[in-house]
Amino acid sequence: MERLRRQSEPREAGLDPKTLARLDEYLGRQVDDGRLPGYLLSVARHGRVAHLTTYGRRDVDAGLPVESDTLWRVYSMTKPVTSVAALILVEEGLLSLTDPVSRHLPEFAEPRVYESGEGAGIRTRPARQPILVRHLMTHTSGLTFGFYYDHPVDALYREAGLEHSVRPGADLAQTCAEYARLPLQFEPGTQWNYSVASNVLGRIVEVVSGQSLDAFFAERILGPLGMTDAGFQVSPEQAGRLAQLYGEQEDGSIAPVPGLPLHGRPRFLSGSGGMVATARDYHRFAEFLRRRGELDGVRLLTPESVDMMASNQLPGGVDIHTYGSGFHRQPGNVGVGFGLGVSVVIDPEITESPSSLGTFGWTGAATTIFWVDPRRGLTVQFMTQVRRRSSFSVYPDLKRLVHEAVVD
Repeated sequence: MERLRRQSEPREAGLDPKTLARLDEYLGRQVDDGRLPGYLLSVARHGRVAHLTTYGRRDVDAGLPVESDTLWRVYSMTKPVTSVAALILVEEGLLSLTDPVSRHLPEFAEPRVYESGEGAGIRTRPARQPILVRHLMTHTSGLTFGFYYDHPVDALYREAGLEHSVRPGADLAQTCAEYARLPLQFEPGTQWNYSVASNVLGRIVEVVSGQSLDAFFAERILGPLGMTDAGFQVSPEQAGRLAQLYGEQEDGSIAPVPGLPLHGRPRFLSGSGGMVATARDYHRFAEFLRRRGELDGVRLLTPESVDMMASNQLPGGVDIHTYGSGFHRQPGNVGVGFGLGVSVVIDPEITESPSSLGTFGWTGAATTIFWVDPRRGLTVQFMTQVRRRSSFSVYPDLKRLVHEAVVD
């Protein structure tokens, strides 16, 4: 087991210690006020960790502190890893971004699109074009999530037992077959809607590679990158380091809630949100992306593939706010496009938080986040374990203060 460690002083990395201290104070207040149980923050510049803070508890009731080797459920930060898996297969000529999904998953051969109505009165029509692998990776497939409560198709997901993306007891293949049975919200490629698409992409990785998703990740990504603690399950030896998951209550406080069943291999291998990792693990993955497909002499992707992944792929170069379905037309999506599994800043002048052009990354449901700012050589991650029910977020201030900390 290896831990993430600080490798240089902030000033040596062109970071202002006073601004970083203000950032730690801000995050510390969220812990002291009971909004967060504890957290880990790392800021690296040009590949070297220059700021590393742990504060608070990984398990409040047990009095266990957050440490640099704490294990975190990264939830949707699994999605970029699934995109890398798919791109490895693309480079090997086994998969194409323009492949119809039905070439690999025949149950998607005749998708239908929502037209009107709700519940039993929903009307659909045949899709005019197939769902492509590219649509899955850019979240323009027409698939959705059942927990949105925003569209009649969301309700159909809930009725099918898919409010949390999977029916109890189902595996990835069975779950994708359930998705295929339901109508699409819109014609593939015509809107952006964050969805279960990465689970379908993960299933394609399994079919094309002939391996289970966890085996492919371990053999082709996690092992080669030295992500020694990352995976879809927690061993008995790791269990004591796994952070407790919390949920935000109506009064803004937090309380323990059940987390992913990570002890023992899960039946459902979620390419959307099934991974657990330490800060060191995810730092190595983010650095691999910042270095355009290579880390410590190990190359998994060509620079061109990573550049494509981290470039806006939405038609016409528009942002998520413009191209998104109604649920996603939110202030935080202004000036932000989407690549292949990551968001991408395309207009820093109008983004909610200060950013550099081309900054890319993603978040997780338990308030985790990572981003890479290639222009300024930044790799940043923030880990905690709180599932939110309100609009409260540490992200805007976190991004602003990191941005302000860069002095050269």
